[in-house]
Amino acid sequence: MQRVCFLLKVRTDRVDEYRLRHEDVWREMREALTATGWHNYSLFLREDGLLVGYLETEDFDAARAAMDATDVNARWQAEMGSFFEELDGQAPDAAMRPLTEVFHLA
Repeated sequence: MQRVCFLLKVRTDRVDEYRLRHEDVWREMREALTATGWHNYSLFLREDGLLVGYLETEDFDAARAAMDATDVNARWQAEMGSFFEELDGQAPDAAMRPLTEVFHLA
């Protein structure tokens, strides 16, 4: 199982609304994530907008591509895109750049 961690930056003026939006993620979105291989998926948000994502999957590129092919993901990304800084025209999920794991205590 591949462990993936990534960073994004939520606009500081949208942090509270971002938190609210994630209190009730659409059932269809949660089901699509599970069906496309996103497991043990968590998001952590610091007050200054630093967002840390973590998930486990067999193949991150395949899991991301499978989500890209879903209608619910397109709708979610369209709604959430304005929350983020420095996307350079990309959808938030396309801007995920996995960090290199340098240590893991099993």
